[in-house]
Amino acid sequence: MFTTSITTLPSQFQLSFSSLAIAALAVFIIGFSKSGIKGIFTIVVLLLAYVFESKASTGIVVPFLICGDIIAVWYYKKHVQWKILFKLLPWMVIGVLFGVYVGNDLNEEHFRTGLSIIILISVIMMFWWERKKVKKVPTHWWFAGIMGLGAGFTTMVGNLAGVFSNMFFLAMRLPKNEFIGTAAWLFFFINIFKLPFHIFVWKTITVDTLNLNLHFIPFLLLGFWIGLKILTKINDRLFRTFILVVSFIGALIILLR
Repeated sequence: MFTTSITTLPSQFQLSFSSLAIAALAVFIIGFSKSGIKGIFTIVVLLLAYVFESKASTGIVVPFLICGDIIAVWYYKKHVQWKILFKLLPWMVIGVLFGVYVGNDLNEEHFRTGLSIIILISVIMMFWWERKKVKKVPTHWWFAGIMGLGAGFTTMVGNLAGVFSNMFFLAMRLPKNEFIGTAAWLFFFINIFKLPFHIFVWKTITVDTLNLNLHFIPFLLLGFWIGLKILTKINDRLFRTFILVVSFIGALIILLR
């Protein structure tokens, strides 16, 4: 098999050329999404779960997310609604803890199946939201609780909190920049909170995985820069529909793999 020339990587990460390209694309999309382009992160989960084992990929992606979060909170530092952020954050913390407990004892097959189901449910929810004519959703405390618990659980087991958090922020009627800035700070806090669980409980973040992360950081920076350049120029509705269709097909592939 043709392997990458990155010889400094541990033996378990000596990827084939195609796997290397897929991983680079996934990291590029992380940077792209952190620039503020929502609804595309499901593809990252699918791509990295294809290259690595599903559970292992959830740990590999976290340092990339934190790097993207740091850039995003710096860029959108003037556009954060702290009051709205702290409505969701405590519930997400509880959801993360539940995800740690549930996911810790799952074997790879069950974890992959659960991840695929979460992706499918997430995509269906986003399809429903896109086609909903009246986008009015509850703003009571229990709505924040449901969205926060769902976001926390899915971000721990699959880094897929975007569906729940996006619906919550849409309910708060946040303008675009405030939406992006508040989400950036929220996920910065949550991804930092997830770190010790990936390191000490699931053991999906190690010195070797961090070494892997370092080699792909340039793709993340490139994705963020390009995302900023085209953020106001894309046909958002058509783009989201394309991403949802690809994500749905990808989830089925992982489920049946």
